[in-house]
Amino acid sequence: MSNRKLFLVSGGSGGIGAAVCHELATRGFRPVVAYHRNQFAAHDVAERCEGIVLHLDLTSEASILDAVSHIEVQAEPLAGVVLCGSPPLALAPFGKITADEMQLQLQVNVIGPQRLLAELVRRCFRKNKEGVVVGVLSQAMGADVCEGEKHHGHGVAAGMGAYVIAKYGMAGMLELLAADYPWLRVRSVKPGYTETRMLQVFDERFLALQREKQEFTTPQHVASVIVDEALAP
Repeated sequence: MSNRKLFLVSGGSGGIGAAVCHELATRGFRPVVAYHRNQFAAHDVAERCEGIVLHLDLTSEASILDAVSHIEVQAEPLAGVVLCGSPPLALAPFGKITADEMQLQLQVNVIGPQRLLAELVRRCFRKNKEGVVVGVLSQAMGADVCEGEKHHGHGVAAGMGAYVIAKYGMAGMLELLAADYPWLRVRSVKPGYTETRMLQVFDERFLALQREKQEFTTPQHVASVIVDEALAP
C-alpha cells in the first residue's frame, strides 16, 4: 500500500489530465485518475503512475457522490484536486450556441465541479483545514475590462462558443470557493493552444496561421505549470 498523498485529477485519462497525473507521480503524489468514458486509457495512465482509477461523470450527482465516497475511504489522505475534465469543444459564434451545448459545458466546467468540491471540502479537506484546488481555464478567455456599462473584450477568442462562457463560470466558482474557505489554496492556470485532441475541431489552415503567431505548447509543459501552481505556497 502506498503512503503517498492522493491528488484527484478530473479528465485524467488523456491529454493534459494524463500528463498531470504523471507529473504528480514524479513529485511524490498518488494520482486518482478520474475518467468519464475512456476506462481503458484511465487504467493505462494509472498503471504507469501507480495511481487509482475512478469513474467520475460530472453531469451526474450520483456519480459525484460515489466518487467522493470512494476517495473518503482511502487510507491515503487527499492533498488536492486538479480540474482538467471538459467536454469536446464545439465551435460556434455567440448567436448559434445551442442550449444543449451550453448546458453540457456549464455542467462539466461549473455545476459538476462545484458539487464535487463542496463534498470534498466537507468530507476530506475540512478536518485538517488544508488542501489545494487548481482549475484549468483557457487563454481563449483573454483578459476583460469592465468600464461602467460597457464591456471591452481583450483577446477573447471569437467563435469558441459555450466553452469560453463556461470557463468564465469556472473562474467565478473558484473565486467564491477561495472566499468562503480562506484556508484552502485555490489556483488556476490558463493554457494556450496545446497539442491535444481538442485541436481536431479546428480547420488545419486556421491552426497553421496560429502556429505562425505563437508556439503551441505540450500537455507535459502545461502539466508542469499546473503542478507548480498546486505546490506553490
